[in-house]
Amino acid sequence: MSETPHKLVIRNVGLMLSGRIEAPVLDADCLVALDGRIAQWGHEADLDTSGAETVIDAHGVTLSPGLIDSHVHPVVGDYTPRQQQLHWIDSTLHGGVTTMISAGEVHMPGRPNDPVGTVAMAIAAQRWYDNLRPSGVKMHAGAPLLQKGLEEHHFKQMGEAGVRLIGEVGLGTIKDGKTAHEMVGWARKYGMQSTIHTGGPSIPGSGLIDADMVLDTGTDVVGHINGGHSALPDDQIICICENCKAALEIVHNGNERAALLTLNTARELGKLDQVILGTDGPAGSGVQPLGILRMVAMLSALGDVPAEVAFCFATGNTARRRTLDVGLIEKGRAADFVLMDQAQHAPGKDLLDSVRLGNLPGVGMTVIDGIVRSQRSRNTPPATRLPEIVTQ
Repeated sequence: MSETPHKLVIRNVGLMLSGRIEAPVLDADCLVALDGRIAQWGHEADLDTSGAETVIDAHGVTLSPGLIDSHVHPVVGDYTPRQQQLHWIDSTLHGGVTTMISAGEVHMPGRPNDPVGTVAMAIAAQRWYDNLRPSGVKMHAGAPLLQKGLEEHHFKQMGEAGVRLIGEVGLGTIKDGKTAHEMVGWARKYGMQSTIHTGGPSIPGSGLIDADMVLDTGTDVVGHINGGHSALPDDQIICICENCKAALEIVHNGNERAALLTLNTARELGKLDQVILGTDGPAGSGVQPLGILRMVAMLSALGDVPAEVAFCFATGNTARRRTLDVGLIEKGRAADFVLMDQAQHAPGKDLLDSVRLGNLPGVGMTVIDGIVRSQRSRNTPPATRLPEIVTQ
């Protein structure tokens, strides 16, 4: 006899964001999840909410799919030697982020650059974050850099071992578009998604990656199109936006003016569905636990984008471009959520209006796979209202 599935009910939701850029707001005040997967949402009177092991009274706050950071540089566990900081992933969870995607474990001390070492480290990194999820956060890691000497059989080995990412093209020893394009093709053949460094050098060993190399390489994601740290000239950013079907990734640790140029160009081209967000940390700029929320607020306030659309850049857009089972309120997707409200005393008539004015919301709770992972955030400004666990 099968066990009864764990049931989660979140009721009294004031606003439910879908993550879908074509329809970012749902007509719903309640959501039901079974065994960590979204089952139903809508008006509570129309849903089966009986027999729930966990009931959360949202007390009128906003429910959104958990935020996704499309560009991080983890090393091992919840520690980064780049800033000698512990618990940076847990801290980012308190900023509403429930999923992170590695752009390469570049800060590993003594990181190997030879083919055998590169393959071994990629498989190991994929394994250790698959086996250990700090604070429940889903870290997609094991993202090798492209190095001289890698051949197709290396990508086959990594793909068969479960490696699903290629780290930033340009941070390894491969610097030309033709070779990078060939390797990206091998990676794609074996189920691996690729990202390219864009802009000026960021760490020793990296170099300028201009629009020509971005377009020649043909990766799935244009990593930090607004620079990490230094952005390309305006005409090259516009060229990439015009000619690229890949995800256009805007990051916190980049050039804010270039971020707005990318956003405005994408809007003019009808490509807002290609815009995704990352932090590009840990890095020399530090760790940004609230980096994704800050990007949402900045792009909404200065980029003239409705806040509910800006939240899609950090949820559904990234999920679709990254082929993840999170980021959208859809049946069968992972029950990963952030519950948040307008910050105390922040201007604006409601959460969306307040974010549109450039203010951060207050995070009151995060849920991953239907399990409450954190409650009142220790990092955001305090929320006006807080959700409450009433049954567990």
